[in-house]
Amino acid sequence: MVSYNTKDWFTFIFKIHRADTFKTLFPIMMAIGFYAGIVGYLEVEVWQLSEQNYIKNITIMHGMLGFVISLLLAYRINSAYDRWWEGRKLWGALVNNSRNLALKLAVILNEENDRKFFKKMIPSYSSVLNKHLKDEEISQELFDSLELKPHHNHKPNQVAKMLFQKVNDLYNAKKITGDQLIILNLELQSFTDICGACERIKNTPIPYSYSAFIKKFIFFYVMTLPFGYAFSLGYYVAPVVVFIFYVLASLELISEEIEDPFGIDENDLPTKKISENIKKHVEELL
Repeated sequence: MVSYNTKDWFTFIFKIHRADTFKTLFPIMMAIGFYAGIVGYLEVEVWQLSEQNYIKNITIMHGMLGFVISLLLAYRINSAYDRWWEGRKLWGALVNNSRNLALKLAVILNEENDRKFFKKMIPSYSSVLNKHLKDEEISQELFDSLELKPHHNHKPNQVAKMLFQKVNDLYNAKKITGDQLIILNLELQSFTDICGACERIKNTPIPYSYSAFIKKFIFFYVMTLPFGYAFSLGYYVAPVVVFIFYVLASLELISEEIEDPFGIDENDLPTKKISENIKKHVEELL
């Protein structure tokens, strides 16, 4: 995730970073600019349609369609941001629940070996969940240290099971009371709830029909713009159309990027950094 100063306007305007949509769209922007220039030349110089009233009325259609497409894109980017923000809230809850579990265990447990187990396993859950959501392979060192079973695909469930198994063993050994078991169980259960909610976001993208319709709408809207505005803008229609396409397509690209907040894109959530912070906080408490 990109860290930045929200008040530094000039940096935003003139700096092009890796997540900037301009570099991604530059080839197709050049193609659309060339297309718009050709259409403008044909309308003004060859067909001489600037005097035809029915051609001038095309701008009315573009005005109405522009209002519709703005509503669609507003809903699209709001839906994508809601998914991004929900993912951030879930990982914020994981931080708080990890701290709460470590706090309670720090007070309840008396033996150092028990503390060492949770000192390692609580941060390991967030680290394994981070890799699970990104579809990354768990390093052999971490795999061996946690004693995970290779034939199980869902590694976060394995870690959660080991945590609960340890708490249950502490109860059977009379090291914690029944009331303490219930308190700790609530924190452990929240880990699996958070994992399931993150998987719901990751595995349920925006419906294909909706996403495909917006892309087609943007394409045909932009491709028809030169026919309506070439007679009034002349050859300036090319940069105008390119700019309109850049704005509309950029909104769609940004929506695509943030609707899955658990990837490795520039604007995705810093889940690795959050996992490292959980590890640091749990180690301090235990």
